[in-house]
Amino acid sequence: MADLVDMDEESDGEQGHGGSMRERGEESRAKLYVLLEADRWVVTGAILGVVFAFFVAVATVAPVPLRTLVSQSDPLSTLFQALVTSIITGVTLVVTITQLVISQELGPLGDQRERMEGTMSFRTDAEAVIDDPVSPLEPSRFVQELIEATQDRARRLESAVGDGLDPQGTSRIRSFVDALTDDTSAVAEQLEGAQFGTFDVLSAALDFNYSVKIYDARRLQQEHGDALSEAATAALDDVVEVLSMFAPAREHVKTLYFQWELTNLSREILYATVPALLVAMASLVFLDTTGTIQGATLGVDNMVWLASVAVTAAVAPFAHLISYVLRIMTIAKRTLAIGPFVLRDIDRSGGVDWDDRD
Repeated sequence: MADLVDMDEESDGEQGHGGSMRERGEESRAKLYVLLEADRWVVTGAILGVVFAFFVAVATVAPVPLRTLVSQSDPLSTLFQALVTSIITGVTLVVTITQLVISQELGPLGDQRERMEGTMSFRTDAEAVIDDPVSPLEPSRFVQELIEATQDRARRLESAVGDGLDPQGTSRIRSFVDALTDDTSAVAEQLEGAQFGTFDVLSAALDFNYSVKIYDARRLQQEHGDALSEAATAALDDVVEVLSMFAPAREHVKTLYFQWELTNLSREILYATVPALLVAMASLVFLDTTGTIQGATLGVDNMVWLASVAVTAAVAPFAHLISYVLRIMTIAKRTLAIGPFVLRDIDRSGGVDWDDRD
């Protein structure tokens, strides 16, 4: 599974200044869809389908038929005994996950007050940036306001660039503004009507490669700041300010989303555990003799069909865990660094043309 999530991080592996996460990444769109956007129950079903098909195929082509193995030894009993133990142990894992989520919400009054003060302080700072006296309640709308503020400030920067700047500086700023406005427009459109609790909000936030934008803006300040007018300098400072505000906002949304997902994961694994345990125990009792199941369907022994179904049902909780972990690991790796950091070689063509690029 490790190779599935060994992909470029969003803030430490940008594949360009513009475009969505899929367009920046080297991975195929199909893989990114499975890892991030597909419904987790659908991914679970696909994993279980592979398990079922594999078990049927192996039992069909095996040199010794399953029925013969069962008559001579107890492979199914051994298998389902192990599965029953694993399923019960998995409940402990669910409890641990639940405790992890709950522990983030527990603490003395002083800690809770500090959390509240930090939240209100950040909202006050954000309200000054987005020019709104009261910031929105919904996470999607809050992020959208920051994106729209970024777009507005980028346009102010473009308008403020005068004739005093050399052609190279003018070209770089216009390239920066074009890339920034294109990205913000696409992300704002994705956020329209997005509901927290789905992946849509975080997906849109991941699509905005703010880290490279901060780097380009700060480098424009360094290399062309002396030639910029006061209005253009202030406008560029405003762009850096709102981009810097987006970083902690996205991290906060990501944290809330992880807690939401882990809570859903705990509940859904418990839902899947009960039928999986019942199927494993029933198989342990009734599939241990060759006389229990007779006949064949589609040329395959019915014992193979039933054993395959039972094994598939028994591993359902683990398949669902895998489907969630794939998404959480992928998101975590894509957001390892906060701010203008790049942790690996990248292709940054299509944005500001810096002369010293490799």
